[in-house]
Amino acid sequence: MSILSPRMIRLLAGSAALSGSCAAAHAQDLAFSLDPIVVQARDDFAEAADRATSMYVADAELERARTGDLKDVFAGIASVSVGGALPLTQKIFVNGVDMLNLGVSIDGAAQNNRAFHHVSANAIDPGLLKQVRVDATISPADAGPHALAGSVVFETVDAADILREGQRFGGNLRLSYSDNGETAQGALTLAGREGGFEWLAYAKRATGDDYEDGDGATRLGTAANLKSALGKLAYESEGGHRFELSALRLRDDELRQYRANFGGLGEVVDQLRVYDTTRESWSLSYENTQGEGMWDPSFRLGYSESDVVIPEPYDSNGLSGTWSATLQNDFHLNATDRISAGLDWQRRFGEYSSPTFGEFLEETSHNLGLFVQARLEPTDRWRLSFGGRLDRQEFEGVDGSDLRHSGASGNVSASYALTESLTLRGGLSSIFGGIDIEDNYIFRPNWDYGDLRPSRARNASLGFDWDAGALKFGGELFLTEINDARSASDTFDFESRGFNLGATYGWDGGFARATLSHSEVKVDGEKAAGYEALDFGAPLGTVAAFELQQDTAVAGLRLGGGLDLALDHDMPASADLDLEGYSVVNLFAEYVPPQAQSLTLRLQVDNLFDKTYADRATYGAEYSDVTSLKEPGRTITLSAVTRF
Repeated sequence: MSILSPRMIRLLAGSAALSGSCAAAHAQDLAFSLDPIVVQARDDFAEAADRATSMYVADAELERARTGDLKDVFAGIASVSVGGALPLTQKIFVNGVDMLNLGVSIDGAAQNNRAFHHVSANAIDPGLLKQVRVDATISPADAGPHALAGSVVFETVDAADILREGQRFGGNLRLSYSDNGETAQGALTLAGREGGFEWLAYAKRATGDDYEDGDGATRLGTAANLKSALGKLAYESEGGHRFELSALRLRDDELRQYRANFGGLGEVVDQLRVYDTTRESWSLSYENTQGEGMWDPSFRLGYSESDVVIPEPYDSNGLSGTWSATLQNDFHLNATDRISAGLDWQRRFGEYSSPTFGEFLEETSHNLGLFVQARLEPTDRWRLSFGGRLDRQEFEGVDGSDLRHSGASGNVSASYALTESLTLRGGLSSIFGGIDIEDNYIFRPNWDYGDLRPSRARNASLGFDWDAGALKFGGELFLTEINDARSASDTFDFESRGFNLGATYGWDGGFARATLSHSEVKVDGEKAAGYEALDFGAPLGTVAAFELQQDTAVAGLRLGGGLDLALDHDMPASADLDLEGYSVVNLFAEYVPPQAQSLTLRLQVDNLFDKTYADRATYGAEYSDVTSLKEPGRTITLSAVTRF
């Protein structure tokens, strides 16, 4: 949200520098546990106006989430909600909008926007990540097609993130154990470099039993059984020409509830079946890390897929995949102004097959786009970003229907430093969405494609950032409208609107952060519950997060904790129940022995007071016949990482 904007990051860095040498040593942990230098170095456009509402999850936050899940990645950021309790089912909502409607990429490879709706389309292991950026509401033209309400950019670790300067070979080993579910995890990373070549290999294994909720009830179908791997090979010449090949794989094969994201439906509770799910993503890229002038080309080729196999009772196999390619050139007008232009292509498909019953159904789409995005700083106070796209989509349905559509998209963002302390900002966009691939587990051979029209999203945001020294404050209003959104049986108009607020206060060796987000979702102009808004949004209402962290007088010891809140939320008549609020306390202690700087020990207690609750972003709490998937009760986790 707004308080994570690049401008606020810069202000935090400045306040840290003024706090003295001790604060400077811990600059990456002040205010948002963000490392402002690293964040900006990894994002060439961090200063641009279209990044004003971007949220960055930097090194310190990711380091603490590596043996956790996506909920841990976005802990403390109220405007990004993660529901589902299990990595297999965790779904991300940004300002109330399902991530299926955002442009998602891993190492430049576009990710799938559909899968079986009882699982996640974009499960990922946080241990793989070096940076996460969420562009909320407004997405630039070079974010690619289908970025209706923003984008999410994942970047995986490189050898340079593992090796110290001058080191040719190294790595790290991570081990953790959680008492609730007796879950053990181990992850090994190895990296090396020689001349201009570098390589990296990562493997992780997590196993455990079903966990208990806050009432002490065992939630069947929640056992950990996860394998993930990442491999990278890169070459960079002395002139900065960098080629990189990246491949990751994640597999979860375990007994789950019949509907994996439920705790039960109606009178049926604890009916289990195997979910064998595999996520893969491959990318090949070229860029010039020293690029300048009017010729600075880059190229990305990618493939991603989500394979969901459920043998019983219908021998169901769902495969969703995306091929993507982007050719781009950056025109460096001067030290601050740049224009990015190019073309991109995507082929998306969704398949459902049941060999036992002789079924095979498929939808495909091809999209070719041209884009240009300008990022300018006309004065010391103004930052402008504006651009557009032209897209041509060819869509083929399960019955062979051939639909062809074209559309234009445009966006504009601006920020103005009204004073040295106060910056105002805002943005508008209109995005051509085309026709979405449907959930492949609900394909129907008699689907009527005659009434399908390409979707279009309209977005707006208006916000501010204010710096008062150690205290920072920010917020924004946001609005997303998606017309002709495709559902399982029809099309509808979707809307999410609301506001975000956040503040941070940093001091020598510590910080406090508070964020609050309120969103309301509507379908066809009426307030919606989870089922009506499925795959587009969730009725989140008001959620908040508070975090506190402090270095102690004991050298190397850091203490901290957080509070997650959701307020009571009134639901429409289409729901049976109103959503009840909850508050959850999490604590941690982290220790780096002064005589063993390569070792980090961490003790973490999640859900300290054993609350029984389902995260607000988890489906079903508003329906009396749905037992929502409850989060784990009190969980004590011990973890250790050693670097070599």
